[in-house]
Amino acid sequence: MNKRLYVLLIIAGLVSCYFIFDLGQYLNLEYMKGRQAELESLRQQYPLQMAGLAFVIYVIVTALSLPGAAVMTLVIGAIFGLFWGTVLVSFASTLGATLAFIIARFLFRDAVQQRFGNKLEAINRGVEKDGAFYLFGLRLVPLFPFFMINLLMGLTQIRTWTYLWVSQVGMLAGTIVYVNAGTQLAQIESLAGILSIELLLSFALLGIFPLIAKKVLEAIKAKRVYATYSRPKQFDHNLVVIGAGSGGLVSAYIAAAVKAEVTLIEKDKMGGDCLNTGCVPSKTLIHSARYLAQSKNVEKLGFKSADIKFDFADVMQHVKSAIAQVAPHDSVERYMDLGVNVIQGEARITSPFEVQVNDKTLTTKNIVIATGARPFVPKIPGIDEIDYLTSDTIWNLNVLPKKLLVLGAGPIGCELAQSFARFGSQVTMVQRGARIMPREDADVSEILSEKLVKEGIILCLGHTSKRFEKNSEQKYLVAEHDNKEVKLEFDQILVAVGRKANITGFGLEELNVQISDRKTIEVNEFLQTNYPNIYACGDVVGPYQFTHTASHQAWYAAVNALFGRFKKFKVDYSVIPFATFTDPEVARVGLNEQEAKAQGVEYEVTTYNIDDLDRAIADSNAEGFVKVLTVPGKDRILGATIVSQYAGELIAEFVTAMRYKLGLNKILATIHIYPTWTEANKFAAGNWKKNHKPEKLLSYVQRFHKWSRNN
Repeated sequence: MNKRLYVLLIIAGLVSCYFIFDLGQYLNLEYMKGRQAELESLRQQYPLQMAGLAFVIYVIVTALSLPGAAVMTLVIGAIFGLFWGTVLVSFASTLGATLAFIIARFLFRDAVQQRFGNKLEAINRGVEKDGAFYLFGLRLVPLFPFFMINLLMGLTQIRTWTYLWVSQVGMLAGTIVYVNAGTQLAQIESLAGILSIELLLSFALLGIFPLIAKKVLEAIKAKRVYATYSRPKQFDHNLVVIGAGSGGLVSAYIAAAVKAEVTLIEKDKMGGDCLNTGCVPSKTLIHSARYLAQSKNVEKLGFKSADIKFDFADVMQHVKSAIAQVAPHDSVERYMDLGVNVIQGEARITSPFEVQVNDKTLTTKNIVIATGARPFVPKIPGIDEIDYLTSDTIWNLNVLPKKLLVLGAGPIGCELAQSFARFGSQVTMVQRGARIMPREDADVSEILSEKLVKEGIILCLGHTSKRFEKNSEQKYLVAEHDNKEVKLEFDQILVAVGRKANITGFGLEELNVQISDRKTIEVNEFLQTNYPNIYACGDVVGPYQFTHTASHQAWYAAVNALFGRFKKFKVDYSVIPFATFTDPEVARVGLNEQEAKAQGVEYEVTTYNIDDLDRAIADSNAEGFVKVLTVPGKDRILGATIVSQYAGELIAEFVTAMRYKLGLNKILATIHIYPTWTEANKFAAGNWKKNHKPEKLLSYVQRFHKWSRNN
C-alpha cells in the first residue's frame, strides 16, 4: 500500500474516532469546570503523571488539528498555574504543531505545490526571502488559526528544524497570555463569574496582544534595516518623489493636494515614457495609420476610390505635435502651480532619509521611487553593430523604412508593425514562440494574425534569433527555424521584446534595497521596500507595466507614505484592465482561458461574435468577439476579453461590473442605446442567459399556455 495512503487512513481513523465517540465533550469548558476540583486533586497526588498525560493529549490534539487546544490551554493554566502551565503548553504545542507540519508536508506538499503553486506564491516568496522571520510574524500575529499555519507551512519549503524553533519562540508570548487567562478561570466558581475584572483584563490583553506584537515586529525589522543610518532630528520634506512619469506625477500631486511638502525629481522629460515615447506618440501614429488604411478600403463604403498623399516626415511631425499639446498637462509649470517643488536633475538616494540632486541634499521623511522602465535589448551577437530601434528611439525616424523587421510579437511589436505596414513598409515580425500575443488566448492570436497577414505582414513564428550580419549593402537577422538557419533581410529593426525596470544608477545598490527575481524593486502589499519609509510604484515595481496601473499604485504609495502611521492600505490588483491598440483592438480584464487553466480555476465561457452586431455591420467593421468567463452555473464574471474596434472602450463595462461585483444579469438588465457597439456586451450577457435558461420551468410554462388557450 502507498505510504501516504496508509498514513492518511490512520489519521482519518483517529479523527473519526474523535467525532464518533464524541470525545470533544471531554475538552468542553463546562465539562472541565465541573471536574476542576477532581483534576486539582489528581495533580496534587500525581503531579508528574498528570503533567505527562496533559502533555500527550495536547500533542495529539494539536498534531491532528482537532478542536479543543484553546480550552486545554485555559484548563492547564487553571490546574498547573502560570509558570508550569506555560512550560507544558509551550513545548506540547510546539511538538504538536511540528507533527501537524510534518504530516501535511508528507501527505500533500508535492501535489499541492504542483497544482496550486500560484496560489501559494506569496507564502513561498516570504519563506524563500526570510523564512524564519516570516513564520515568526505569523506566530506573533495570528491572522489565521494556528492549525492553519501548521498545515499551510507544511506545504512550503521551510526546514523542519527552523519551523520547530521559530514556532517555540514565536508562540511563547501568546501562550503566556492564554495560560494567564486560564489562571483567572481557575478562580471562578461558576460560569456566571466569567465577567470578573481579572478575567476581563486577561482577555483584553489577549485581544490587544497581536496588535502590540505586530508593532514590535515592525519596530525590530525597521531597527535592523536602519542600523547604519542616522535619522535627522527634523526633515525638509514629507515626501521626495523620484521620476516624473505617471506614477511619480500622481504621487507628487496627491502629496501636494494634502498640503505635504513634496519635491519631484526628473532627470529627463516630464511625463515619462507614456507622454514622450509610449502611449501618446504610439496612439497618434496608430490613428494616422488607421485613417490611411480605411482610405484604401473605401469601396466597401460605397466609394469608387480615395487617394491620400503623404510624407512620412509630416506624419512624424504630427506625432510630435500631439506630444507637445499633451505636454502642458505634465509640465513643470503645472506641477509647481499645484504646490509641487520640481527639480530637474539626477537624483541619488544616499540614505533612507536623504536624496542628493544637483549638489543639493534633501532630507525627507519618505521617498517614492517611480523611475519606470526602458526597452529590454537582448544580447544577440552583432546587435550593437546594426543601429537598432526601440520603442524609445523609433520616434526619431523621418524616413519610412522600406524593410522593417520587428523582433517580438507582444502588444508593442504588434501595434507598431501594423502601423508601419499601413504606411507602406514591408514588415516582417519575428517571434520565438508559436504565436503572436502569447499572453492572450489562442483565438485572440488567431484573429489578429489573420488580420496582420492580410495587410501584408510576414509572420516568422517559431524563429529563434541567433545573430546579426551585415555587408556594405544589407543587414540580416540569422534565425533558427525547424533546426535550420534562415536569413531575414531588413533596413531597420525594431526591438520589442519587453521592458526592463530602471533599478540602477540612483543609489539602490548601496542601500541594498531588495530586488525581485523579475529584476524589479521588491515591495510588500503596501508598496514598501525593505526600508519602511521608501516606497516604489509603476513600471519599476510591476507586475503590470501600464500607465493606468502606475497611477493606481501611486495613490497607495503616496497615502501610505504620508499617513501610514495611522492606517496603511494594501494595493488592490483585483481588477486590472488593459488593451492592445491594434486593428482590431484587444482588450481584457481579469482572467482569460489560458490563465484560468494554469491557475486551476473552473470557469464557463460565453461568447458573442461581433459579425452579428448591427452597428458593426453598419460601420463595415464586423470582426471580432466578446468572450466572458464566469463561475460555473453563476453569472459572476471572472474575466472578459474583447477583440473588436473600440475594444478598449467597450471593456469598461466589464471593468465596472467586476469592480462592484455586478453579474451578467445586471448587464443584461441595463438599457444600451441602439445601435451602438456597447450592445455587444449586452448580447454576450444574453447568450449567457440563453445557456442557463430553466428548461424544466419553461416546459411547465408551455403547458400553462396550452391550457390557457382553451380556458
